[in-house]
Amino acid sequence: MTAINAALYAAVGIMTYFGIFAPPPVGIVRFWPVVVIPGVFAALFGPWVGGIGAALGIFVSDMVVHGNVLLSISVGVTSNFVGFYLLGYIAKKEINLKKLPLVLAIGALTIVGGVFSIMYYQSETFGFTGLSTTDSILLFLGAIGGSYLLIIVVAYLWPQWRSYGVASVIGLGVGSAIIGFGLWAWTQFFYLGELLNAPFYFSLLWFVWTFTTEIPFLLLLGPPILKACYKAYPHLMPQKKEADNRR
Repeated sequence: MTAINAALYAAVGIMTYFGIFAPPPVGIVRFWPVVVIPGVFAALFGPWVGGIGAALGIFVSDMVVHGNVLLSISVGVTSNFVGFYLLGYIAKKEINLKKLPLVLAIGALTIVGGVFSIMYYQSETFGFTGLSTTDSILLFLGAIGGSYLLIIVVAYLWPQWRSYGVASVIGLGVGSAIIGFGLWAWTQFFYLGELLNAPFYFSLLWFVWTFTTEIPFLLLLGPPILKACYKAYPHLMPQKKEADNRR
């Protein structure tokens, strides 16, 4: 399963990069639906399949896209392994409503930090998104706010997806933070395109837009794909979800 995860993630990722499966960009912000592949594998087969498959897949994809081995291993491979390992680990746990405020608190901090970074670093944000400050804020709030609203609705109406939703937010949040900090650290020693010695706040912008362009797909596409997999292969369904479905 790890090899299949890696192969699908790499192949679809490469095709998405070249515009085959990519949704239309907003400004120059490109959304990244391919994250749902390792997300689903992590939820179905556990953290090691999700994490290692994602790490291998992004490495192959990076070699086609930019070919920088060191950058891929230090940022892409690391962030994907940690993020999807966490997703697979947490998705297998029972998440009750008492733990939901912690996730919502993380969401609130993400929203506040994102809006602050967009407003405070307006010219830099325009360079990232190609959008006006107002449009950038609307895009950010639509993606992040909508995703967290979806988590709240799912947590109460469809408790069988509660753990997956929380796992997606935490896993992607940690992975996006690694990408943000990792890219900033890279520019302190090497060029990233034409960028060298990027200021530290760039790490916040990279975090915000990585999370923004990926979380909707984990939350919107993950549950229906998982539901289809559980229906076709009932033995893959975690016991806690079976119990929830009987309610």
